[in-house]
Amino acid sequence: MNTIQPIQAINSLDALNKAQAVQNASSPEIPFRSLFKDAVSNAEQTNSSLNGEIYKLTTGQSDDLHNAIIASQKANLSVDMVVELRNKLLEAYNQVMNINV
Repeated sequence: MNTIQPIQAINSLDALNKAQAVQNASSPEIPFRSLFKDAVSNAEQTNSSLNGEIYKLTTGQSDDLHNAIIASQKANLSVDMVVELRNKLLEAYNQVMNINV
């Protein structure tokens, strides 16, 4: 007769959870400053790309309208991300300032 060994299955899950905890602990955290700096840099690059696509379209160098629209949407999303990061930063700052000491 085959016997079920549930305790061994639980032990293997425990080892998996420990391995995941070690992996999470060893991953470096990205400082907010560099995250914000990268987001602003990305917004500048996408806006520059948008300006290039619009220039090509208006001067007749390109008749590819969908690339200009895609560049416009990318630029819009990157600026929206910078605005949201700024809002989160201000929200965190206001929470710190409202702490009673």
